Amino acid sequence: MIRLATHDGQHLTLAPDDRLTLAQAIFLAGLWDGVPLCAGLGKCGLCRVRYLSDPPHPASDETRRLGAEALAEGWRLSCLHPAKACEIELPEAKRSGHPREKNALAADASGELTLAVDLGTTSIHWTALASKTQLSTGQELNPQMGLGSEVMSRLGFAARPGGEDILQRLALDRLRGLVRKAEAEAGRPVSRLCVSGNSAMTYLLLGLPVEGLARAPYRLDYAGGDDRSIAPDLPETRIPPLLSPFVGADLSAGLAAITFSAEPPQHPFLLADLGTNGEFVLALSPGEYLLASVPMGPALEGVGLRHGRTAAPGAVRAFALTPAGLKPEYVERPPLPGEDGGITGVGYLSLAAALLRAGVLDESGRFVVPATPLGQRLVKGLAYSDGEAVLDLGNGLSLPASDVEELVKVKAAFNLALSRLLAESGLPASALATVYLAGAMGEHVDARDLSTLGFLPEVLVSRLIRAGNTSLIGAGLLLNSSEAWDWVRALPAGCRTLDLATDPRFGSLYVERMVLRHVA
Repeated sequence: MIRLATHDGQHLTLAPDDRLTLAQAIFLAGLWDGVPLCAGLGKCGLCRVRYLSDPPHPASDETRRLGAEALAEGWRLSCLHPAKACEIELPEAKRSGHPREKNALAADASGELTLAVDLGTTSIHWTALASKTQLSTGQELNPQMGLGSEVMSRLGFAARPGGEDILQRLALDRLRGLVRKAEAEAGRPVSRLCVSGNSAMTYLLLGLPVEGLARAPYRLDYAGGDDRSIAPDLPETRIPPLLSPFVGADLSAGLAAITFSAEPPQHPFLLADLGTNGEFVLALSPGEYLLASVPMGPALEGVGLRHGRTAAPGAVRAFALTPAGLKPEYVERPPLPGEDGGITGVGYLSLAAALLRAGVLDESGRFVVPATPLGQRLVKGLAYSDGEAVLDLGNGLSLPASDVEELVKVKAAFNLALSRLLAESGLPASALATVYLAGAMGEHVDARDLSTLGFLPEVLVSRLIRAGNTSLIGAGLLLNSSEAWDWVRALPAGCRTLDLATDPRFGSLYVERMVLRHVA
């Protein structure tokens, strides 16, 4: 048996299961709810446990992440070891704060009560509506997070015996909780739902076979654009169209939100929804759309990095470069005493841009010793831990070289999608009227940081609009506008997908863009 003791005195016994990692077994026992686990990548360190006897041989990632002293004391990353019989203890979990909610924004509103949900790979965002009036809104981690932090690992878990059922149950249970909450606050039943998410999250919610999404040649066996009964005890649910295997309902809802906004877009424009999966739509005209997607990993969601956290009060959202050094700026407030706020994904981008401007990072993402006095002051915090360069940021925060590498990978993926879409369309970047940025970066990122790091060419900085969560906005719109619903159902006919993954040049094009400058 797996015998574990928690920091607060609980003692639990779990059944061993060779099909699971130890981290997954602990997660399914309900002990890591709200913890932004990287789920098997061996990077975040949030799943660490201490073996009280017979610790397994450490993996190389553990040596770098935990250090020799901790390994000698029995500490391991439970995501890298199977759920075999053992005796362990768990430290206090580092969560991404409590779910963020804003309630009773219009408590006196009457009319049909509906619930719009953006079902993201990392986070769930929701809004309760009375007709078109917002009653409440909130966000929290996707309850499936501990079983795969990005699309392919989530689909990999779904392929195991019983895996799809577990993932569907977790999603449906959370929807039930959101419906009950909305109904309790409004004093009447939710009549309809709209759930927008990428194709994989939609399939897992609906309990559909995922083989067509899990391996090439990728295909959609269900393309959304309908109203469905997803569970006997949940309201009828509207699913926006899935545009391709990896450009889902979140993008069709997002396009609806932009098209039916108070200021309709000028063409051509780009909508980039950036989260664990990067989804891009280049709108060439009102009836012609070019699609692309790239895996970006969970870094932009604040997952998988040394101090990565999803956006919550106390987390660092940006770094300002001042004569005295780096000055953190926080979500709502600084961390409370004893609170580990961490750094959001956008905060990491701000940090990398500041260090690049100061000369502490070079274009390849390596730490260097700059010539400027300010840069030299910053680099005094640079040390080596288990063979890895780590920059001390103060306040208990640090930036290891491996985290910079993850950010460079994200930049390369974004740069590749943008440049290939423009090349396919025959348009220069300067031809774009607007770049709408949605998803994890869509509310807080600084366009100048994106240009500094090479995500965007300089010409597009002034044309970038931080569009926020267009998927959620669109889901609410599609519940309350028959015109928008008719429009979005016709949308797939005008879409064409650029399949980057099957391009024989993909690898070389990607590596070419693994630099912190824009590559056309």
